[in-house]
Amino acid sequence: MIRLFRKRSDENDSSAALKAETPKETPEEKTGFFRRLGNALRGTRQAISGGIGSLLGTRSTIDETLFEEIEDILLGADLGVNATRRIVDNIRLRSNRREIKDNQSLLAALESDMLALLEPVERPLRLDTIGPDEARSDKAATRSSPFVILVVGVNGAGKTTTIGKLSARFKGQGRSVMVAAGDTFRAAAIEQLRAWGERVDVPVIAQHTGADCASVIYDALESARARGVDVLIADTAGRLHTKSGLMDELRKVCRVIKKLEASAPHEVLLVLDAGTGQNALAQAVQFHEAVGVSGIALTKLDGTAKGGIIFAIAEELGLPIRLIGIGEGQDDLRDFEAREFVRALLEG
Repeated sequence: MIRLFRKRSDENDSSAALKAETPKETPEEKTGFFRRLGNALRGTRQAISGGIGSLLGTRSTIDETLFEEIEDILLGADLGVNATRRIVDNIRLRSNRREIKDNQSLLAALESDMLALLEPVERPLRLDTIGPDEARSDKAATRSSPFVILVVGVNGAGKTTTIGKLSARFKGQGRSVMVAAGDTFRAAAIEQLRAWGERVDVPVIAQHTGADCASVIYDALESARARGVDVLIADTAGRLHTKSGLMDELRKVCRVIKKLEASAPHEVLLVLDAGTGQNALAQAVQFHEAVGVSGIALTKLDGTAKGGIIFAIAEELGLPIRLIGIGEGQDDLRDFEAREFVRALLEG
């Protein structure tokens, strides 16, 4: 198992107090979101819950053959070899202990083991915490510099949309926000961010197409500090994780940011497209090795049957899963909640 991230005890100590930062949903809002989450996960739910349901409907005994068929179903939903092996081995062990006696107890065991994988990585993004390799500062809430979120990922993962939705979220919390259009290779990316900026009333700092990404973000950070902005969200060019030169450029961006603010970026948010399946895991490994990813936003869960990749990410990397994207709407980027996710996945 590859463990690239380790949870710090001080993060747990501070998280409870910081959760008050986001207003609690009403029961009606929670129910509505659960329904939308279930709809978004329809493809993945059919692959897992539907497949196992059909399997159990044709079998009367719980035996090794059943475990092997469940393993095939989970692998087919892109849970990955190690996550699948852990779940199936746990179910097999429970059966040997006679804790699983029928289909209902088997499904309960499946839910429990899925939760055991996902709950450790359920850590929403909180603005007054800093990166995983730094101690939390008691002065974080009153820092003069903005909280800097560096958004990275490959082309097509949904970085621009994620930045726009995050901007709207923070504005809704009463925060002042600025966006740096660091993807200078695509004129369309700059225009998309400007459109989001106009929509949610957030300033966007941009230069001409082909400008140096690090320079754009440096200028944006200077401007954000001068204006007393709370949050700076910096876009970067969508780059293939296999291109070492482009990854070196991303490292340069981090070095340049630190010249102005030693503790920045405070969050390196990797945006992954759930539909890419196991390739998303390879991307996460490469980006983390290059720039130290501190959180993941998993997007486009509504358009894939490969949503099981979230279990592979949790098992192989242990990186915090901050956000999930379940649609195109402004409110469809949500904090990841393990229990709600598993419930929606196994519903029915």
